Amino acid sequence: MSLLSVRAFFAQHQIDLPLLETQALTPTVESAAQAHGVEPGRIAKTLAFRLGDGRVVLLVASGHARIDNAKFKATFGKGKMLPAQEVETLTGHPVGGVCPFGLAHPLPVFLDQSLQAFDEVLPAAGSVNSAVRISPALMARLTAGVWVDACKLP
Repeated sequence: MSLLSVRAFFAQHQIDLPLLETQALTPTVESAAQAHGVEPGRIAKTLAFRLGDGRVVLLVASGHARIDNAKFKATFGKGKMLPAQEVETLTGHPVGGVCPFGLAHPLPVFLDQSLQAFDEVLPAAGSVNSAVRISPALMARLTAGVWVDACKLP
């Protein structure tokens, strides 16, 4: 899956966005920002949580945003991040390359409002050395993402 499934996802939706592949590995916000020449806030990190009711959800947030426990609980109830192996099994993407596109299993996608500060963000594209430049609005439309306020900014 991974990079190929992300390419297939964009092709299926007739979206012509180039996938950016780097020689450097970009598994962290800082390494991705450096490799793509952008500020860390423009990196759109995708986090996977299992909620108290058993559902798994993806939360995409700005690279410099952090989960605000009170906001998260008010939005989702209890939840905890999934271990890396489970994330890869459910999304088809390795940790560091997780994105809301081309998922192995359908998962609800939530987009933190921290992304709305940018006209363009760079989520990973299914591998630890790839990304895609996309507007938050287009990402929301393609993923049926729901806007939430679950993070805090530094």
